[in-house]
Amino acid sequence: MTTTTEARTRSGRLMLNKVPEVTIWFWVIKILCTTVGESFADWINMKLGVGLVNTAWIFTAVFVVVLAVQLRLKRYVPFPYWLTVVVVSVTGTLYTDILTDQLNVPLWISSAVFSVLLAAVFGVWWARERTLSIHSVTTLPRESFYWLAVLVTFALGTATGDWTLELTGWSPGASVLLPLGLIAAITALWKFGANPVLSFWLAYILTRPLGANIGDWLASPKVAQPGEPTGLDLGTFTTSLIFLGLILATVVYLTVTRSDVTETHEATHAASATSNPRKERVALAGFGLLAVATAGLLVWAHGQPHVGPAAEEDNTSAVQMAPGQAVKKFPPAKVAALKTLASTSLKDARSGDAAGAHAAAQKLRDLWDADQASLQPLDNTGWTSIDAQMDKVLGTFGIDHSNPPMPAAQQEKELNALLTDMG
Repeated sequence: MTTTTEARTRSGRLMLNKVPEVTIWFWVIKILCTTVGESFADWINMKLGVGLVNTAWIFTAVFVVVLAVQLRLKRYVPFPYWLTVVVVSVTGTLYTDILTDQLNVPLWISSAVFSVLLAAVFGVWWARERTLSIHSVTTLPRESFYWLAVLVTFALGTATGDWTLELTGWSPGASVLLPLGLIAAITALWKFGANPVLSFWLAYILTRPLGANIGDWLASPKVAQPGEPTGLDLGTFTTSLIFLGLILATVVYLTVTRSDVTETHEATHAASATSNPRKERVALAGFGLLAVATAGLLVWAHGQPHVGPAAEEDNTSAVQMAPGQAVKKFPPAKVAALKTLASTSLKDARSGDAAGAHAAAQKLRDLWDADQASLQPLDNTGWTSIDAQMDKVLGTFGIDHSNPPMPAAQQEKELNALLTDMG
């Protein structure tokens, strides 16, 4: 990689390299950030009931602000840089989730689209700058390309990671092993002599599903299905809090020691060996074999009997109650709002408007989650009964479940049952 660490912009401003040196700390904090991207987005969207689209708008605005601050700096500063990475991780995750949950775009299509988009970003970046090395992010155009690539890698990593889980049905704990193994293999090929820029970006993409799977493993219930352990049941809020604390501690350490500042690192470490074209070609073939082996593993796993990673069969007590009895103690206005959304979804399903039915069901889920804190204390039995039927409705749309949307007839059946339960 090029070792140029400073350059003068067209406006005359001297800039040092704006990206930290790739040390062990870089990868540690990157994985911490990706875990926060998964768990924090889920917590705000579902637990606080903000909703997927609203959460995406909020974090897009925050991203614009923190990126503007980062771009104005003329050197790498740990806190604003890693704050930008955290916000990008949440934002990229939300964009993919919107495509999947709101627009019903299949994960394989999202993965393909983001792959093409990332290739386009790299292509334009290379055509303009003749380098993709993060050791040469010393001008505003290069830094702009860098952050655009980072945003797309988070969206791509989210799509490919979720698609892998959809194909294999692996639990969150088991799913950590694939990206971890791939990163280890890439590291070995880099040590052998693989192109460092290619190795870096491949590993960078894979840290997204690795961090997301770690977050899911920590936050998920210990048992999703009888006899199938999945997570540590820490919850999304606790997981986010732990990892935000670890990120803050690491950033403070790096701010004090400056051990990841490129100029400091170059002054204390010997220059890296020059590239060997022959070894790079051999390693490139190794990357190809690794891709083929990974595809073979996924095809094999998909062919094995499995239920899917988030086939959330309702394990609450499905209490049978007379029509309207379950919501008798709930505020009429809240019940009416829920019934309106359920009726809209039912109407759209009957008319063949699959997108409209799915969108109304998504809003129904968001409203139900937002009202949990106020409704459940009023009548836990009634809330549990409605929640069980609500989960069946969401399952027919593939919302919060790994299965694809079911036929409209099944959606209508469960929505009718829900409306009957609500009176």
